[in-house]
Amino acid sequence: MALLTAQGVERVFQLQKPEGREHLRRLLNWEEFDEVRDPRRSILLDTLYESIIFAVGKGFPWREVAQVVKFTEELLKETKGCSITEAVTILGNKLRDYQGQFNTTHLLALCDYFHNTFIRHYKLYQYVLGQDRDVNLTVANLEVCTPPQPLPLAEGKDREVWKHEQQLEGLSSRVLPELAFMEAWGMKEGPCLPATFCFLQELEKLINEAIHIQIECLKELLQYEIQITFDILDLKLQKKTLNLNAPIPPLVPIAGQSGQDEALKLSKTNKGKKAKAKK
Repeated sequence: MALLTAQGVERVFQLQKPEGREHLRRLLNWEEFDEVRDPRRSILLDTLYESIIFAVGKGFPWREVAQVVKFTEELLKETKGCSITEAVTILGNKLRDYQGQFNTTHLLALCDYFHNTFIRHYKLYQYVLGQDRDVNLTVANLEVCTPPQPLPLAEGKDREVWKHEQQLEGLSSRVLPELAFMEAWGMKEGPCLPATFCFLQELEKLINEAIHIQIECLKELLQYEIQITFDILDLKLQKKTLNLNAPIPPLVPIAGQSGQDEALKLSKTNKGKKAKAKK
């Protein structure tokens, strides 16, 4: 506790919680410990860290903040194994002992803080900080194999083509050693001739399969292009039919045409009357 000064607690408050807890551990002169294997010390360190946060939030001066941490640590040690009645008595006595360290407002805030946290959950504090715990921890190293990095899509192949290539590679790996042996000993027509014949049969079979795959692909592509062509022709036919069935707009009379028609009718009527008069 000798290293716990006003500057020290101020630095603890300025850091993020993980770094602040670690800095507080060094100020308390604690040895490093495993947070998982030693949960009691981890919880105790959390309690002291939270007391700093409380004191700063209530406006305690930095010198008094350091005293709050000291007060908290002493209270937890002195109440270990005591009943709750004894713990309340110890808390009251310590508040009287620290009257000279805090003013009245801060002393009352400190009393409320420990009453609402430590005393209210006293049995939980005693169970966690006052009893030894058996830790049964099993650690297993698990190796995780990540999937290989996929190749670019531009280098992808059709599945059937890839299977065909794999078959060719497998066949070559089986037959090429025999062919190399034949080349070395000049036995092209010797005892290894059946193997060569089998190789040719397999090669012919694979070539036929490859041709069949290519034909099927071309067939599907041709059918697709034919269907597209029929669809385009059907659309053009529908458009032509709509143009032929379009309604004919009514004729618009030419200006003056109506007056000429009336004059022509009147002339024909007069000629008829004159012809009747001559008779």
